[in-house]
Amino acid sequence: MFIHEYVEVPKLERVTSEDGSRVYKTPTGKKYPSVTTVTGLLNKDKILEWRKRVGEEEANKISSRAARRGTRVHTLCEKYLSNEETTNALFDTEFWKSIKPELENINKIKVLETALYSDHLEVAGTVDCIAEYNGVLSVIDFKTSSRLKQKENISDYFMQASAYAVAFEELTKIPVPQIVVLIAVEDEPCQVFIEKRNNWIKGFIDLREQYRIRKGI
Repeated sequence: MFIHEYVEVPKLERVTSEDGSRVYKTPTGKKYPSVTTVTGLLNKDKILEWRKRVGEEEANKISSRAARRGTRVHTLCEKYLSNEETTNALFDTEFWKSIKPELENINKIKVLETALYSDHLEVAGTVDCIAEYNGVLSVIDFKTSSRLKQKENISDYFMQASAYAVAFEELTKIPVPQIVVLIAVEDEPCQVFIEKRNNWIKGFIDLREQYRIRKGI
């Protein structure tokens, strides 16, 4: 059984901006872009090149399949960490088998699938989990991949998690020094990347400024 030590944070309203991007409205009425929209700047050109190479129809199929897979694994992780029943067929997937053993290192859960925002960073977003991972309070991000990832290719994951860590501390006064990225890979053990928040937050701040210059917000 996982221990829950839930922390209350202000509720956010999620809306869509005129250009179709995700925006969150804070209790004070401020509108901030999502963390993932900001970190998306890192791979925007690569994604456009990939879509051109494989074709729009095939790219849409692959993207939709990856989105469904990611949503499924996130749902399973949330149910499992919430101590809900996990014996039905939904859990019989290779991606779930990959990530489940690593979830056993999580406990003392503070928030799960919870929207956070930061007036300092001027961003908002929904964090997967903030809890102790092997005894260290961490932002824990659940990902899926059809192949193994290299650390140098997932800087956006680390920057995203570091932003959530700052937002959580800003809202609760509880510091989160560590970020953990768990990547479920089909037919492979889960990849585990453990980083220090402070090693990645400057990169996120620089990206946020680039986004402000491009979008005006």
